[in-house]
Amino acid sequence: MRHRVALARHPSPWYVVRMGDGDSPGGGAALPEDEEMAKKQAAAAAVVEPVVEPVVEQEAVCLGEVPVDDEVAEDNAKARSVVKTAYKQKYAERAVAAGLARKAAQRSTWDWLAQAIAGECLRGRDKLDVDAFLALLEANGVDHSRWTNRSKGWEGRLRMTGRLALQKVVAAASVLRTPDGEELVPPTEWVAKFSN
Repeated sequence: MRHRVALARHPSPWYVVRMGDGDSPGGGAALPEDEEMAKKQAAAAAVVEPVVEPVVEQEAVCLGEVPVDDEVAEDNAKARSVVKTAYKQKYAERAVAAGLARKAAQRSTWDWLAQAIAGECLRGRDKLDVDAFLALLEANGVDHSRWTNRSKGWEGRLRMTGRLALQKVVAAASVLRTPDGEELVPPTEWVAKFSN
């Protein structure tokens, strides 16, 4: 037995975006006039043109006294990233406003914990020393054994995920333990902000 289902006159916004409203070019097929589902009709598939973003040559973007690092500006322009471009730009602007030329400062919130992690784990040209970072996580009791994915971008994911887990532990304990046994006490404003 077949049943006919009546469709709403105005489809949901998801349907309009996903399938089209029938009026706009490139959208899906229009709803039948009698507002009932119809048999599949042979319709030509809409041609979808890929969106090509223009590549902009970026030199040292100067937002104040300190220019944004060239590599940071290049990374900020990348479309396929976990971190939204607006946040990347905000991090860079905040660092420039504070007069910080370090690439690490322009790529993070540069709060108390970010500065402590940078002091313990960054080497050379602000490159993450993974062994030192894992030692810092272990010193604070953060279990990182399940973060074993070593595909493209794994160091960034490890750093971001580890920082979030470490942030929670440090805010609860009100102390950051270093691998050499030193205990760093975070500012009370920082603890209040991240204590949940």
